[in-house]
Amino acid sequence: MKFLLDITLDEAASAEDKARELGRILRYWAGNLHHYPLRDGDGSAVYDSDYKEVGAWRVVAS
Repeated sequence: MKFLLDITLDEAASAEDKARELGRILRYWAGNLHHYPLRDGDGSAVYDSDYKEVGAWRVVAS
């Protein structure tokens, strides 16, 4: 299985803010991992702290 995570961070944000936001996104996703069977084709949108869609994750066959 291959897990793909594609996130677009705000280019205008500072490096510190980008790191903080990405860390929050990764913690949130990891905390909800048990809700997904992680089979080929599974995926979901990813949202930032303002609840704006900033990317997606998906599982694909490797």
